[in-house]
Amino acid sequence: MHNIKDIRKNLENFKESMKLRNVDLDFKNILLLDEKNRSLINDKESLEMEKKNISKNKDEKLFAKSKEISSKIDDLSKNQSLIKNQLDNILSSIPNIPLNDVPYGKDEKDNKEILKVGEIKNFKFKPKSHYEIGEKLNMLDFDLATKTTGSRFVFVKDKLASLERAISNFMIDTHTKLNGYTEISPPLMATDETMFGTGQLPKFENDQFEIKFDEKEDRKFLIPTAEVILTNMVKNQIVNLNSLPIRVVASTPCFRKEAGSYGKDTKGMIRQHQFYKVELVSIVENDKCLDELERMTKSATMILDKLKLPYRKIILSTGDMGFSAEKTYDIEVWLPSEDKYREISSCSSCGTFQARRMKARYKNKDNVTDFVGTLNGSGLAVGRTLIAILENYQTEDGSVLIPDVLKPYMNNIDKISNN
Repeated sequence: MHNIKDIRKNLENFKESMKLRNVDLDFKNILLLDEKNRSLINDKESLEMEKKNISKNKDEKLFAKSKEISSKIDDLSKNQSLIKNQLDNILSSIPNIPLNDVPYGKDEKDNKEILKVGEIKNFKFKPKSHYEIGEKLNMLDFDLATKTTGSRFVFVKDKLASLERAISNFMIDTHTKLNGYTEISPPLMATDETMFGTGQLPKFENDQFEIKFDEKEDRKFLIPTAEVILTNMVKNQIVNLNSLPIRVVASTPCFRKEAGSYGKDTKGMIRQHQFYKVELVSIVENDKCLDELERMTKSATMILDKLKLPYRKIILSTGDMGFSAEKTYDIEVWLPSEDKYREISSCSSCGTFQARRMKARYKNKDNVTDFVGTLNGSGLAVGRTLIAILENYQTEDGSVLIPDVLKPYMNNIDKISNN
């Protein structure tokens, strides 16, 4: 969350940054609330000082005045709390400031391609979609999921279920053995405070699945990504400098309402309410975020390189970046049935934006307490990797070849077929 002092100090720069993000803010109202808040604090402190001086005199004649001052202090405290909450609600809904090298743009059309890797296969037949392949194999069942649960769910069966698990295990092994990440098996639920820390709340509450517990308990949400729970491992802490960087990885189910995606990708597994994802999270010294972003992105693309899937890397424009990000690379994999690249990973540096919300700090080399830097990225989305394999490794007879690196995880079978 942004500090109001920083906004006051660098108002024009802040206004320009929000313009880059296509965010329209009423700065006049923000500054007015800030002024009211500070004025109420000053008034309250003055009265508290007056009350303290009265108590030193021990004059019973002033007792009534002391009670009157106490009542005024209570009123000021209530008013100040209301104003502070209004101000905090606005500040907590303001996105991160983009870095200078992030391209300006309104939406995804202004994203910039950085590189392409891999050859796009020239099929001698019309390639089928992943859901056509899966249904023909009797290993993807969307109709059954609709009956038991609703739309945007799927039953993955038999050898495709094994392949999905193999993909996840391969990713975890690669990131832990080659890329220096520590595996975590985290809770799949988070408190509202935890969701606030990484930026899902309050702005994106409608996208979350809330779990109803005892009303006296804190609110709980199913995690939309393991980023939430992994990043918050350092909340309300002063992390030892010697323990940085912290690099963790988890393979978890993720749960999203996809509230803004009505009518998009209604067929298949591209956009589901429940999906598996391998998530990478780094906690670093805040001046090392950009180096870590490059490292994290290479860790993600390594998976596609080993799977021999064609992909491209793009940098997101200011209008397409996520709420908490200061810079984001998307990795998009080639899907033959759509004749285009689709997102399979998003790797972001959040700078100190999330750390401020989580109160996650460290003592830097000068022994000064400062906020850590946080980064997150998909390494990769398991369901979308399954989709990419089905489509890029399909054969004319409807079977699917197994990528070489996955064969040890699949009892060394060469392909998946109905036979």
